[in-house]
This record gives sequence, structure tokens and C-alpha cells, in this order.
Amino acid sequence: MKLHDLRPDPGAKKKRKRVGRGIAAGQGKTAGRGTKGTGARAGGGKAPYFEGGQLPLVRRLPFKRGFNNIFRIEYQEVNLDQLEARFEKKAEVSPQALAEAGLIREADQPIVVLGRGEIKKALIVKTHRISKSAQEKIEAAGGSVEILPLEFTGARATVKLLRKAQIEAIRAKRAR
Repeated sequence: MKLHDLRPDPGAKKKRKRVGRGIAAGQGKTAGRGTKGTGARAGGGKAPYFEGGQLPLVRRLPFKRGFNNIFRIEYQEVNLDQLEARFEKKAEVSPQALAEAGLIREADQPIVVLGRGEIKKALIVKTHRISKSAQEKIEAAGGSVEILPLEFTGARATVKLLRKAQIEAIRAKRAR
């Protein structure tokens, strides 16, 4: 067998149906599109997910399966047993110190201190968020806790400012 002997299987290649070529052809006048309606028009037809006017599945899914909050704050977690192992007595535990100790990846991302483990050393902890149990254990060991403000940038900062302005506007209305 050679290349010039190759042929497609019988019935695999069909002639294109030429529609709208007169009534004798069998597909004349409306050309198989029916009369009127979206399907009859040029450029008409259904969107990829049209469901007869019902809210399509792809538009219902966000309501069914939850959603991703674009303003969610991802905290880097640090536990008390890790602080106990890595820091000396009276040491200052700041984001930079945690990054140098290898407990977190990035010093400029928010940090949360959680209460797993025990702590015997008095530490000065500076964090963006802390659990109640962790704060109680640190203060019981003679240490102190300082909450750092969260730095908002980009869209999150804009939304935060807008929200603050809206709240102030509502308070001003109520004061009148």
C-alpha cells in the first residue's frame, strides 16, 4: 500500500448540504431554520449556557458552592511551642524576628499567634492577631503582647476607605 492508495472509509466524507437554494432542493425558503424566532435570525442562537430563560447552572454555582472572598486576609500561623523553642527570655518577637528564625516566610504578611503548647519564657510579642489562650499564656509567663495594625493596600484599602466614608456619612445623617 502506498500513499496514493489511501482512501477515507465509505460514508466518512459527506457532501455539504447547500441550503436556501430554492424549493426543489428540499431546504429552500427558510433553509431548515423554521419561521421567525432567535434561531431563524442571522447571528442568532443560544448562548453557550442558555437554559430557556431559567438562571443557568454556571450562574447558579457561586450561590450553591460558596465563593472566594477576594478581601480575605491570609494569616501566617505561629504557635507558642515554636516561640518557646526558638526565642530566648525577654526577646522581642516581631514579624522580622519570626522571619529570621524561619517560622514564617514573609515578614510583611499578617501573622497570627495561636495557643498550641506551653510557654515558660517572658517574651515581648508583636503580632497582627492573637488567640485568647495564647495571650493569657504569654501574660501568665510574664511577657507582653502588642497588636500591630494591618496594612491594607490596593483594592482592599480602597474598599476599607469607602466603607469608612459610608459609615461616617450614615452617622452624620443620624446626627442631624
